[in-house]
Amino acid sequence: MKIEIRGARLVDPAANTEANASLFIAEGRIASTGKAPDGFKPDEVIEAGGLVLCPGLVDLAARLREPGFEYKATLESEMRAAVAGGVTTLACPPDTDPPLDEPGLVEMLTRRAASLHQARVHPLGALTVGLKGEKLAEMLELTEAGCVGFFQANAPIRDLSVLLQAMRYASTFGFTVWLRPQVADLARDGVAHEGEVATRLGLAPIPAIAETIAVRAIVELMGVTGARVHLARLSSARSVALVAEAKAKGLPLTCDVGIYHLHLSDRDIGEFDPLANFVPPLRDPRDRDALRKGVADGTIDAICSDHTPVDDDEKLVPFAEATPGATGLELLLPLVLQWGSESGLKLPATLGAVTHRPARILGAEAGTLAPGAAADLCLFDPKSPWIVSPLALASQGKNTPFMGLELSGRVARTLVGGRTVHLA
Repeated sequence: MKIEIRGARLVDPAANTEANASLFIAEGRIASTGKAPDGFKPDEVIEAGGLVLCPGLVDLAARLREPGFEYKATLESEMRAAVAGGVTTLACPPDTDPPLDEPGLVEMLTRRAASLHQARVHPLGALTVGLKGEKLAEMLELTEAGCVGFFQANAPIRDLSVLLQAMRYASTFGFTVWLRPQVADLARDGVAHEGEVATRLGLAPIPAIAETIAVRAIVELMGVTGARVHLARLSSARSVALVAEAKAKGLPLTCDVGIYHLHLSDRDIGEFDPLANFVPPLRDPRDRDALRKGVADGTIDAICSDHTPVDDDEKLVPFAEATPGATGLELLLPLVLQWGSESGLKLPATLGAVTHRPARILGAEAGTLAPGAAADLCLFDPKSPWIVSPLALASQGKNTPFMGLELSGRVARTLVGGRTVHLA
């Protein structure tokens, strides 16, 4: 099928360009931009005047809750949420039940996701069996089943010899090790950033050094093993500085930050708001500001939704007992646009943090409007306001501290492989 998307504001973050032009699709791929290919006769014309057309968003952390947590969300609901948010490619962490530590589980998930014909799903395999941090998972077999990297999610590896072994093995085969840096013993039983707010509210603290000491250890192990590492969900200013130092030395290190950590701090806990309970915790405003700057200058490679749908009962409890996390797939685009505007960035630079930069980390064919690329596209109105409400969210998870707030940026249409998968 041949499609012309006419008159949109084309933004290609990978090429750092934007222009008012048309885009032409043939056989599920981008045929050209600006001028139609010779003899091109569209079967469908999409009028897109006043809208922005960019590559579909790439999200490095979206929990789809299957298998095992279907009472929190289903694959159907979260895939609908993904495309409603303009997300066409996503990575899902392995902390399902059971964890994604066996090829059969990975193959089942990818088949189920493909059968829904919506976003493209890239599973992350468990780094250790059962995410217990003791015995390495069968990385080679999991890669053959479709895993793009290996992650412990929020489960700790207390024995550094296990992590050393994992990084040596991954380096041998060219796999990427994904790690959320945290020294478990320093964060034990903690629920909030160690600081004024946790002290005033009497909440068990998690010091920033729990993260920074872990970053230092990981960087040292990288130097010994040569492993490629992705640090997931940085939360502190000092971690950003440590990453910058490691990159300056040429280490193959990438990292991301959750979108909520660019907008909120521990002050937003207020009076024990369980919707503001996150892992890692919201930290000091100075940490938040350093994270925002780190994405803008490229030290932090990508922004992710860290999408974590939970049911109402898991949030209608005291702060310390609440399940951490927030729904994020449908809020990712407007919150990224807000961050970019407040940071003084142009649209290509803003959208780069959720398109070609995370695509490069995944090794995915995504994030560009170049001819020949898959026609995975997001068409949106950057100025269209909407109220975050349960009815406005396709995700089964309605847990967000932004509930009831007005955001700008609404997805009008999402295409995957040239096929419309969401139409507002």
